Amino acid sequence: MTIPLPIGLVQTAARHHAADDPDAFAADVRRVTEAHPGVRLLAYPELHLCGHKPGEDPETVMTAAARPLDGPRGTRLASLARELGIWLVPGSVYEQGADGRIYNTAPVYSPAGERVAEYRKIFPWRPYETTASGSSFVVFDMPDHGRVGLTICYDAWFPEITRHLAWQGADLVVNLVRTPTVDRAQEVVLAQANAIVNQVFMASLNAAAPDGVGRSVVVDPEGHLRAEAGPGPEEVLTDVLDLAEARRVRTRGTAGLTRVWDPFEDGRPPLELPLYAGRIDPERWRRGARP
Repeated sequence: MTIPLPIGLVQTAARHHAADDPDAFAADVRRVTEAHPGVRLLAYPELHLCGHKPGEDPETVMTAAARPLDGPRGTRLASLARELGIWLVPGSVYEQGADGRIYNTAPVYSPAGERVAEYRKIFPWRPYETTASGSSFVVFDMPDHGRVGLTICYDAWFPEITRHLAWQGADLVVNLVRTPTVDRAQEVVLAQANAIVNQVFMASLNAAAPDGVGRSVVVDPEGHLRAEAGPGPEEVLTDVLDLAEARRVRTRGTAGLTRVWDPFEDGRPPLELPLYAGRIDPERWRRGARP
């Protein structure tokens, strides 16, 4: 038995250069939670705390803003989540990795004030983004609610990522976005497509002007748009999701018909995948996507 999850997606412009001075961000978060007191999961767009302003050199900003996740910035964010009793996804940040490289990373903080997950963007938008690529698919559990996966912006264009998160049992995938270009229309379609073919909730959260063009969306596991923000200034998109619905759709099928996690008959040999120099093993496929 799961408890419905109230979510808040804050479609807003970035607080540029705020990585080491999060007081204004904390005030924003408090304002949102006061206006929407029931929200349990609150998320902000890609690079909300340390993205570059229009016209600035992104390389210079990236180098100046990069910090280890366990530094003062992370401590303040964890404290804010604990103070407000929420699950906080403060957008992605520039992370200074222990290997000396800089990553575009989305941390997650629990109501207990702990960092429970961190996802490094696997597909930076080359050649324009020069952060190092992550290499792990990340999900985290929200007790009483369900399991959540993370992606960042361009990741949504690669179906392998959302498929792996769904295989790891994600009921909801949160995609943090910073898209100021006309292809936001395609990203909305991709959010619906990823939801349909993986039978998961999708929350695609874009920045507002001047960093993005908005149109954040929440999509259910059958691909229906549940909520959509406009293209204008700041907007808080809220919804209440019963994440168990993702598991029900996987069991009964999309529209009561299509069961994408059960396509293989017993004894079918693995399907070779030349593109990946690998294969789909039917037995392994079935062990994913929690019932």
